Amino acid sequence: MKNVDIAFIGGGNMARSLIGGLIADGVEPQRIWVADPDPATLRGHETHFGVHGISDNHEAASRAQVIVLAVKPQAAKAAAASVAQAFSARPALLISVAAGIREQHLRAWLGEQTAIVRCMPNTPALVGSGATALFANAKVTREQKDLAESILRAVGMTLWVDDEGLMDAVTALSGSGPAYFFLVMEAMEQAGRALGLPQTTARLLTLQTAFGAAKMALESTEELAALRRRVTSPGGTTEQAIKVLEEHGLAASFEQALRAAQRRSVELAEMFGGDKQ
Repeated sequence: MKNVDIAFIGGGNMARSLIGGLIADGVEPQRIWVADPDPATLRGHETHFGVHGISDNHEAASRAQVIVLAVKPQAAKAAAASVAQAFSARPALLISVAAGIREQHLRAWLGEQTAIVRCMPNTPALVGSGATALFANAKVTREQKDLAESILRAVGMTLWVDDEGLMDAVTALSGSGPAYFFLVMEAMEQAGRALGLPQTTARLLTLQTAFGAAKMALESTEELAALRRRVTSPGGTTEQAIKVLEEHGLAASFEQALRAAQRRSVELAEMFGGDKQ
């Protein structure tokens, strides 16, 4: 990976997190190109990371063996069109972090022989703790899969899915997931304040409890249900709290929420990936 030139089409937050992670992993800044229409964004990347900033998508893409499409889904078609000639000139790998844009649409815009990896990182990638699912089309070689995984692993954990249709479920679970946990933490903080705790105390206890629970789960081989039972003593305080949450249908609410997010992911893919743009 250290000897590969990488071009980012789009210089927003996700590109910034990936660039920071790559440089921390030893990739030389001079091997990274960032294309963005905003001069201030380009200056920020050049100043902070020492990478190349350029306003022309095609020129950036023509310099790289890996092109990362890091734009909003509504801008994906135009961005892909701007770099399509670079793919026709020589083989390159496209890594798309454009949410919801299907491989078939990317292939239609870039050429049928294009090696494409679709991935769905989430916002904790901004602090090096992301969770990313990846899907590769049939044109991606073993070496290119390893390369894509190395790039995304610079900002957190990665895993592959064999069925692109599962990317909508990934979007619903981990893509949108941080917001669910923020909502739960927000509710816990508010409840703590209602019980009389100062705001700062309620906030810090909530955040550290969430962090500690996640760390325990990551480092344990036990199922989540087993971990929950270990801290739910019969007749104790936790049991009473869990009983209330279960009576209010917490599990069913989460399933309905994720199904709604999955449906919206499908709708957005049809909206931004089709010919009606």
